[in-house]
Amino acid sequence: MKGLNNHITAIYHLVPLLFQNSKDPIQDNHGNIKSHLLPTVVAELNREDKKEVKRSLIAPLNLSPNSMEPSKQEVVFELPMTLRVHKDGNVERLVPTDFIPPSTDPTTGVSSKDIVVVPESSITARLFLPKITDPNKKLAVLVYFHGGAFVINTPFITPFHKHVTTLVSEASVVAVSVDYRKAPEHPIPAAYEDSMAALKWVASHSNGDGPEPWLNNHADFHRVFLGGDSSGANIAHNLAMAAGNPETGLDIGLLGIALVHPYFWGSVPIGSEAGYPDDKFLVNRGYVDRVWPFICPSNPDNDDPRVNPVAEGAPSLAGLGCKRVLVCVAEHDVLKDRGRLYYEALSRSGWMGVAEIFETQGEHHGFHCYYLEGEKSKELTQRLAAFYKTDAPRF
Repeated sequence: MKGLNNHITAIYHLVPLLFQNSKDPIQDNHGNIKSHLLPTVVAELNREDKKEVKRSLIAPLNLSPNSMEPSKQEVVFELPMTLRVHKDGNVERLVPTDFIPPSTDPTTGVSSKDIVVVPESSITARLFLPKITDPNKKLAVLVYFHGGAFVINTPFITPFHKHVTTLVSEASVVAVSVDYRKAPEHPIPAAYEDSMAALKWVASHSNGDGPEPWLNNHADFHRVFLGGDSSGANIAHNLAMAAGNPETGLDIGLLGIALVHPYFWGSVPIGSEAGYPDDKFLVNRGYVDRVWPFICPSNPDNDDPRVNPVAEGAPSLAGLGCKRVLVCVAEHDVLKDRGRLYYEALSRSGWMGVAEIFETQGEHHGFHCYYLEGEKSKELTQRLAAFYKTDAPRF
């Protein structure tokens, strides 16, 4: 049973889900159909601007709108136990999920609410505010990006909601958990564009006159962090790289980024990666090899600098636009050596900041979001909370 649980944890974390629990089919905030909790669910492209989506690993597809039933057409692409794409363009998600509404957590006192960040592109987020004991004290800001291989997920499912709630309580931060658009309906770079738009929306509150009172009243914009798990960590890194470029037009500085089990990859195996393509691990090298070409048909190369930041010709990590970095890896995660390599390359790059690495022994990818009460999950959460409490380093 433990092995099955490890598989499920990795599935949820690499490819979590869009759908929310509802008694009747309704639309989510991107206009996509979402369904009642089902053993298998189907997400379709139902935007007016739907286009043919090409994949390097599958034939060109037309994503079909508004079907609530799994297609009976031939399967042309599959991530095992995760997602199938059918010949007629239907995208079938294979793992059920739930929806937890915003509320005030009775244990921690953390409050949450859902907001529309960018109405024009239907970008939404869940905001979290810790229990306020001193209304005059400003709090650090955490902009959080959930995991999911860029495929589908929202901040509103139980694991991510509870994880961020715990971080907010322990670190005493204001958090903005971003719901960005997902592939294959919205291939890369959509997730990066949405995430940057959300970050700029957060920055629009830096003078205390933005549209969201929680940020106007409580946020310390000298202490802004990005954080994420898996593909969310990838987003945090890429936004920090963009923040290092003055032309990005970001009006605030970033103090730090926390990358938990970051989704970085490459075309040539490193470290222990070659030992993972076996039946013991569902998320093995063969599995991860297929993700980037699927989500980024415009450049289906696992050495794209956005997924392999240490690839030949990639922008120097010296340009990372923050002052602190924490990389967290797990012993039994196929991605762990990429996280270590990133930490080592950053430390050697000439980047003017402080880099740290934290490894959890005996655990798999994304374990902390699904076993929140476990001792190792608590240790990781405490390490992250301590990072979010830090100030800028002094040199």
